[in-house]
Formats: sequence, structure tokens, C-alpha cells
Amino acid sequence: MTATGPSIVRKLSRYLSMKPVAAVDVDVEEQGSYRKDIEHDLWPLGEIKPTKGKFPCCLVWTPLPIVSWLAPFIGHVGLCMEDGAVVDFSGSNLVNVDDFAYAGVARYIQLDRNQCCFPSNLAKHTCKYRYKHSENGTAISWDDAIRSSRRQFEHKSYNLFTCNSHSFVANILNRSCYGGSMSWNMMNVAALVLFNFKAHWVDALAIVKSFLPFTLMACFGIAIVGWSFLIGLLSFSLLLIAWFSLAIFCLKNLLEC
Repeated sequence: MTATGPSIVRKLSRYLSMKPVAAVDVDVEEQGSYRKDIEHDLWPLGEIKPTKGKFPCCLVWTPLPIVSWLAPFIGHVGLCMEDGAVVDFSGSNLVNVDDFAYAGVARYIQLDRNQCCFPSNLAKHTCKYRYKHSENGTAISWDDAIRSSRRQFEHKSYNLFTCNSHSFVANILNRSCYGGSMSWNMMNVAALVLFNFKAHWVDALAIVKSFLPFTLMACFGIAIVGWSFLIGLLSFSLLLIAWFSLAIFCLKNLLEC
């Protein structure tokens, strides 16, 4: 009896100690499943409200003073968080949040978060640039991508020709691998908001604000100088396009701000 007593006690204690472990395993699995659902489920976005300056997950554009009067396709861009707040790089060491520089938004396009790659680890990449994406920097959500690029550009010097608001947006889109691409740059960011058929003008006044100064400038110049003024404006626009094309495709290191 004395021999069997301790053995029974040991078996009983071993049996009882196994149940909490199983329960813990179940809890861990359920918690992991819950976290997985949170990671991959996208929260529904609110409505776009131009009058309140709220553009959830939108790429937004507005004309630049003076520069857009000479070349109306040149402007200032920003990217909006899921709550609609605009985030934009508008000066050296300056990233605005919910305070869009150079007046209000004139044109916008809402981007699809489902086209982003938000991996929690290397094995969960949905894009084809698994290692390159990890090396360049990733994010686990839309807002996380914006916050990460914001922290990076708060220590950058602004330059209209090499490191501007388009560079900031391109950095976020590359961090998200938006559209399965890590080749976002100033030119295709501008094309996305200006020439995509899904983009919208905020209202008729926004169109007037964007093109009226250029139209008045061109008419005034033609009246005073003649048609050579219009040729000068066209030459200025072509020079800008040529510079950005050369810098993006031939002098990439120059634009790595």
C-alpha cells in the first residue's frame, strides 16, 4: 500500500498538470487566430468629405503658387490616413498632418488598400518582391506605412527638383508595394492623380483655381510679348519633364532623398 500510494499520487498529479497546458495551447491558438484576423481584415473607411478636408486613403493634389501658373501639371501632393487626415511633406524637416499646405485639395483619387502588401513577417508577403520589400522597409497597415515614411521625412531637406511631396508619397507607396510595384516615383505619382480616370475634382471651383492663373498668364503674355511667350511656357514645361525623366531613369541616386 505504501508503494502504490505515491505512484497513484504521481499519476494523478501528472494527469492534472496536463489539462492546463492543453487549455493554454487552445488559448494561444485562438489568440493567434484572432490576431491574424486583425492583421488581414481592413477596417471600413468613412465617407469622403471634401468640405471637411477628409479623404480616407486618398492621394490628393493641389496647384503650387507661381510654379503651377507656368506649368499647370506641377503641383503639391499628399496621402491621407484611414481617418481622412492629409499627410504631406511641405518643407525641410516638415511633414504636415491634417493641415494640407498650399490651400485645400483640388483633385483626389482613392487608393485600394487591397492592392498593398502588409506582411507581419517574411513568409506573409503577398507581393513578388519579398526580400527587396523587406530590405527597403515594410508596414503592417496603411497608417503604419504613412507613419513610418513621416518619421523618415521629418529629417529630410526639401527640394522642388529632387526631394519633394511626390517623393514622400512615392516612398509610402513603395513601402506598401502598392499595386505590386516598388517603382513609384515623382512622375507616376503625378500621373496617378492627374490622368487616372478614377480621379475626381473636388468641385468646379477647384478646376478654375488650377487652370485660371495659367490661362490668364498665357493670355497676358501673348498680348504683351506675342506667341513667343507661349513657346517659352511650352519650353519651360518640356524642360521640367525632361529633367524629371532624366533624374528618375538616369540619375536615380540624385533622387534618393
